Amino acid sequence: MNEQTEMTTRQEDGALRAPTERELILRPAVDIFEDANAIVVEADMPGVAKDRLDIQVDRNSLTLEGEVAITMPEGMRALYADVRGTRYRRNFSLSSELDTEQVEANLKDGLLRVRIPKRAELQPRKIEVKTD
Repeated sequence: MNEQTEMTTRQEDGALRAPTERELILRPAVDIFEDANAIVVEADMPGVAKDRLDIQVDRNSLTLEGEVAITMPEGMRALYADVRGTRYRRNFSLSSELDTEQVEANLKDGLLRVRIPKRAELQPRKIEVKTD
């Protein structure tokens, strides 16, 4: 099971608030891969829709947030529910060698894939040797 963390969350107006007693914030499981051109972060966020996903890069920090929304059928309201909405949040420090202006993200089947390329000037390159 994913580790639960208590932290502040953002309200719709952007103000920070402490999580309620029944609200859980989970750290999604992640896999991080590196190749010569980029870093790829894959986060498990089952049930999170694209419109409930927030990815932010601020200087050297990457924040992934998502919320599973449980909707009630029209005309009904819950008197009691064991199922609650889930919030995911994970924060990462980024290296200065990464180009945070070129971040790409893809969400498919509950798997969020974020690709952060390395800055072009820091990528390996082949040097052509000329003869006179």
